[in-house]
Amino acid sequence: MKLLSFETAAGASFGAAVEGGVVDLGRRLASRYPTLRALLEGGTPALEAARAEKDVDHRLEDVTFLPVVPDARKIIGIGLNYRSHVAEESGRAPPPFPRVFSRWNDSVVGHGAALWRPKASEQFDYEGELALVIGKPGRHIAKDRAFDHIAGYACFTDGSVRDWQQHTTTSGKNFYRTGACGPYLVTADEVGDVTKLTLTSRLNGKQVQHGSTGDLIYDIPTLLAYVSAITRLEAGDIIATGTPEGVGSRRTPPLWMRAGDVFEVEITGLGTLRNHVIEEEG
Repeated sequence: MKLLSFETAAGASFGAAVEGGVVDLGRRLASRYPTLRALLEGGTPALEAARAEKDVDHRLEDVTFLPVVPDARKIIGIGLNYRSHVAEESGRAPPPFPRVFSRWNDSVVGHGAALWRPKASEQFDYEGELALVIGKPGRHIAKDRAFDHIAGYACFTDGSVRDWQQHTTTSGKNFYRTGACGPYLVTADEVGDVTKLTLTSRLNGKQVQHGSTGDLIYDIPTLLAYVSAITRLEAGDIIATGTPEGVGSRRTPPLWMRAGDVFEVEITGLGTLRNHVIEEEG
């Protein structure tokens, strides 16, 4: 099932993308599950109720995409988690533990929305990533049970302001509207072997990143075990698992995103997350 959060003239809702358009699950199931996060919190019975709804309410082109879980309690990023990306970072050694950082909700937009190039920097870089979305809550999650806790997967743009990232990771990763998540949360049963997905990023139609999720240094079970030792993971929480080689900061000359650019992240079975860049407003 392809789940999405969206807006229409009637307001914010969530639904399922099916052949012919969007089933408005928010309108149909609001008394029990008013948001996509609430649907995930409802577990298997909620997802079965969602699958039972078949009637199309909107054309896909008539909805405005929101981040897949707009009210996620936590958005967690993992740094330096592809072998190829570590190699391009001046040949440094892989990190001895997962490098964990947080993104704030207002730093992330939905598919089709504008990314804002910050006024404070010229060094606005791209990172295409695979994100997982938690379904079953848990603390101290065992590796052999990790996939039981995952509702599904989505494409993620971890837009990074490189000079500010030298201050702290939090600084460089949390500028307003610099990241994106979507277009869909594809449920785990439809994704297949998550270690064999291909990730491709394009800037203005030109491929800039291409890698396999098999290149992850710390695999998904390891990430869930590590992060859940720190904090309880809740339904709707998002973990972006890292980016492969090809980032703009490691090119000669550096390749920064600018107003008018279009950045895309495509992952096997998850669709293509596409956003355009504008100058920061206000």
